[in-house]
Amino acid sequence: MTNTASRGLPGLLGQDHTGVTVPDLDEALDFFVRVLGCKRAYTFGPIADEEGDFMHQALGTHPRARIKRAALIRIGHGSNLELFEYEAPDQRHLEQKNSDIGAFHVGLYVEDIQAAKAYLDAQGITTRLGPLTMNEGPHAGQSILYFQSPWGLQLEAISYPNGMAYERTADTILWSPKSPGA
Repeated sequence: MTNTASRGLPGLLGQDHTGVTVPDLDEALDFFVRVLGCKRAYTFGPIADEEGDFMHQALGTHPRARIKRAALIRIGHGSNLELFEYEAPDQRHLEQKNSDIGAFHVGLYVEDIQAAKAYLDAQGITTRLGPLTMNEGPHAGQSILYFQSPWGLQLEAISYPNGMAYERTADTILWSPKSPGA
């Protein structure tokens, strides 16, 4: 199936991956693979241009930025995650809040959010208030729990085993890892 709409990015089929820069690739892989249960597909790197402008032109980084290593992992039945370990002369460590412009989080669908909370607690993973169950509005039927990786990446466990209220009247239903082909 291809995108045959007259507007939009030609050939758009869906999200392939999200890229996230991490401070230590080994720590990130341990967290995503061992703790969360994702599957490692492959690792690559380094990538750098010691004299030219490739890194700036291709990736918008400082020209001397260097991707030390990167890895692609698969998250269950969902999209992939690309993890980058960079070094750069102008590198910053961002301690973002969800309310910051440009901030983001990674949402992970779980079948049983209470079991996910108990597991995260047992692993010593910092969680926020919750799980919180939505009982009103378009997202009624959904439960969420925010948590963080050891280096501060914001993540969300989400579950809607019986669907969400908006689905009863919506023209467009959001993609769900419960039924990836739908």
